[in-house]
Amino acid sequence: QVQLAESGGGLVQAGDSLRLSCAASGRTCSSYTMGWFRTAPGKEREFVATQWWSGGRTAYADSVKGRFTISRDNAKNTVYLQMNSLKPEDTAVYYCAASPFFTTNQNEYNYWGQGTQVAVSS
Repeated sequence: QVQLAESGGGLVQAGDSLRLSCAASGRTCSSYTMGWFRTAPGKEREFVATQWWSGGRTAYADSVKGRFTISRDNAKNTVYLQMNSLKPEDTAVYYCAASPFFTTNQNEYNYWGQGTQVAVSS
C-alpha cells in the first residue's frame, strides 16, 4: 500500500507560481510512476504530468507544457509539480497518483491522494 498526501495548493493571481508536493508513505514510491491529475469545476479529471520511477522519462498535457515541471526526490519519497505562469484555467483540485506503469491513463493508477486546491484569479 502507498499513501499519498498532497500539499502546496492555494489562491494565487494569474502569472504567479506554485509548487505542489506529494509525500508518499507506506511503500516507497521509487518503483512507481508518479503522476499529477486535476479536476476543474464542472469538468472530469484530466492528466497533467507524469514521471517514470527513475525520473528519466516524463510526459505532460499539452495545456501545461512549458509551464509545469514534474520532479521527484526518491530519497524523500516526494514528488513535486512546479507550476509557473499560472492561468485561471489552471484552477482545479490537483491529485497525485502512483502507477506501476509509465502511463497517462488515470485508470492505470492504483493509488491516489486526497487532492489540494489551486485557485488562480485573473
